[in-house]
Amino acid sequence: MTEYEVLLLLDPELSEEKQAEIVERVKTLVEKDGGSFERHDPWGRRKLAYPVAKKDDGIYHLLTFAAPAETLDELSRVLKIDDDVLRHMATRRPEGGPAEPIAAGAAIGDDARAQPVDAPEEE
Repeated sequence: MTEYEVLLLLDPELSEEKQAEIVERVKTLVEKDGGSFERHDPWGRRKLAYPVAKKDDGIYHLLTFAAPAETLDELSRVLKIDDDVLRHMATRRPEGGPAEPIAAGAAIGDDARAQPVDAPEEE
């Protein structure tokens, strides 16, 4: 089985119950075909860089699971027809990668320092 991450962008007007229902539907689809649902990280409401479906904000959820490729195809099909899911993006997790998501700007190595990309060099 292959490990995947799916990032969901949900309608900002959805209730907590409706959001939980969408995540539960994904979990059910993954487990129905023999996959294993590993993690759910609710990222919360974020301002979008540009309007999507005339919405300026969105609610993000990161889902991590292991499943056959056919399951990912079915999951994408189901998410495309759900009007409450504004966008979704599925990616395959690299082998040997971190078990948990790394926050943007976090240090990756033991002695690595996180510096903003636009930061001037220290003298």
